[in-house]
Amino acid sequence: MRNIILSVLGIVLIAGSVFIANRLIENKKKPKPVPEKVIKTVFTDTVQNSTVQIVIPANGSLVAKRRIELFSEVQGVFNSSGKLFKPGQEYRNGETLIRIDASEYYASVQSSKSNLYNSIAAIMPDLRLDFPEVFPKWQSYLNNFDLNKTTPKLPEMTSEKENYFITGRGIVSNYYNVKNLEQRLSKYNIRAPFSGILTEALVTEGSLIRNGQKLGEYIDPSVYEMEVALSKSYASLLKVGEKVALNNLEKTQNFSGVVSRVNGSIDATTQTITAFIEVKDETLKEGMYLEANLNAKDEQNAIEVDRNLMLDGEQIYIVRDSILDIINVKPVYFSDTKVVLKNVPNGTIMLSKPVPGAYAGMLVKPFETKQQQDQSTKNE
Repeated sequence: MRNIILSVLGIVLIAGSVFIANRLIENKKKPKPVPEKVIKTVFTDTVQNSTVQIVIPANGSLVAKRRIELFSEVQGVFNSSGKLFKPGQEYRNGETLIRIDASEYYASVQSSKSNLYNSIAAIMPDLRLDFPEVFPKWQSYLNNFDLNKTTPKLPEMTSEKENYFITGRGIVSNYYNVKNLEQRLSKYNIRAPFSGILTEALVTEGSLIRNGQKLGEYIDPSVYEMEVALSKSYASLLKVGEKVALNNLEKTQNFSGVVSRVNGSIDATTQTITAFIEVKDETLKEGMYLEANLNAKDEQNAIEVDRNLMLDGEQIYIVRDSILDIINVKPVYFSDTKVVLKNVPNGTIMLSKPVPGAYAGMLVKPFETKQQQDQSTKNE
């Protein structure tokens, strides 16, 4: 009985082994599944070279083109001038900004003018006797001499004898001493050199002003300048008189300016060159921050694309017969988001958007809009 059981088990094992072996042989003969080729759809654009305007972005704050800091050259009490000396106060050209009390100094000026008049009057008898030919002009000078007006210029001396006689009496030195005092007296009234507005006032009426003290700041609000620092590589592209488009940070206001000056030297520390943009507009204020776009150069036979389309080795992807390829290009200008390229043949089909994991030889299919698809169907 035992032998029978062992024989049956042996037969079963052999039959199972044969069955399993046959199944393995059958599976080995089945063809392997071929993976489908994945064709990526890409966005493309056809290259058409043209003239690309290179625009250099810059920014800066506005400063009045004509601005002065007011300082006192004399000492005295600040008197009222009819208008409050406060920020925002407007003045016309020649109008008094600050009037400093000059009563004491004015008296000394009048005393010096009186001494000059007396000196000339004292020599008149001698002039009548010794120089009768010049007496009339000196007599006329005295007649027109007014202590309440600016001292008139001395008559022109026509001979050496007259010159020695007048100079020897100390009249010439007295005259220039008076003119010097009158010049200093004029500094007690500070007048507006141009029509403008007061932006800073550091003194008030009744306060004592000292020699050399800063009084405030005064600007012409009709013309402003914006200073911008640009890379030295743009030094040869900047031209005086070039028009500039400007806008505020919110891009809600646009202005038109012009390059008024370009610095002749490059900053050694930053390797930048400074340009000044002049702009006029009633809505502008000093200190306003603006963005500028300088039209630096027109590049012929070039294209402008996104910077992320350019590879590290100055190359870009193109599509040839549904396969990605790489060509060399020549970049001529980089901005924050764009790059201007040359040496790209017209009619070349290039990627217009980057493709993740792209490589040369990759099978791709250009994306077609519904309108393009309909057109292709009609052509067929």
